[in-house]
Amino acid sequence: MQISRLFGIVYLLLERKKVTAKELSERFEVSIRTIYRDLDNLSAAGIPIYTINGRNGGISLLDNFIINKSLLSESEQNEILIGLQSLTAVNYPNIDNALSKMKALFNKTDYSWIEVDFSRWGSDNKEKEKFNLLKTSIIEKQIITFDYFNSYGDNSIRQVEPVKLIYKDKCWYLQGFCLSKKDYRIFKISRIKQLEITEQCFSRIHKQEQFIESDIQNYNPIIDLELFFSSHVAYRLYDVFDENAILKNTNGTFKVTISLPEDEWLYGFIMSFGDDVEIIKPKYIRDRISERLEKALKKYKKYKKPDMM
Repeated sequence: MQISRLFGIVYLLLERKKVTAKELSERFEVSIRTIYRDLDNLSAAGIPIYTINGRNGGISLLDNFIINKSLLSESEQNEILIGLQSLTAVNYPNIDNALSKMKALFNKTDYSWIEVDFSRWGSDNKEKEKFNLLKTSIIEKQIITFDYFNSYGDNSIRQVEPVKLIYKDKCWYLQGFCLSKKDYRIFKISRIKQLEITEQCFSRIHKQEQFIESDIQNYNPIIDLELFFSSHVAYRLYDVFDENAILKNTNGTFKVTISLPEDEWLYGFIMSFGDDVEIIKPKYIRDRISERLEKALKKYKKYKKPDMM
């Protein structure tokens, strides 16, 4: 407890620049005599603490002492703060206190460079709450329950030991051990509803190799695509595809060679380009897209009014 208090006194002096013995006594819930003993111990350890008597007096540290004796370079200090700031972005517990101490230690008054919002555009606070619940359950190793809708729209109640949140191919997923299925599963977070944290904790040790990355795609096959796009949609291509997959032709069109899972998202994505895309390979995908477009056209044709004569 004494070691923790000694570090706490140093951190407080770095943050506040000057404090009184009474303030330290109240802060650490010890007597003023104990505080003075702690200050003597810190001085004996080489920490340059000095006191000023009088009305405006107090306890202080010599300016820049920590920085001058730091073993970390400016770049290394910044890397540490960047890492801590990244953790604050995902609401990691108790990280704000550590970040505050490190900023004081390195004499950095402001270091806020990142903010992460897991929710989708237009979503409400319930989606943000879902990520907070998942984060808490993973850190605290608490079993969760939720309703889950699979790719066919079937609903089932799941009880899961959560392991990790991952972001892959435009979607967030939860890795966990499903107690309902007695096996490892990967759940698409957008399909998780009615999420609750139970009071039951788990001690099972989960290893990453027990999860199969292909499970993320719900066993949809990966296919090789060759697509031609007009120049009108160039801005969208660089938003979605890796630059190495895009080849700009001399006539201003673009050729994209990419491997993607064959699923409903793929069909909807290709169709969203309208007549600005042409499927070169594979032929069966081109045929399926053609069939879908014809069905959609038939639905709208029945609403077309006859010409007025």
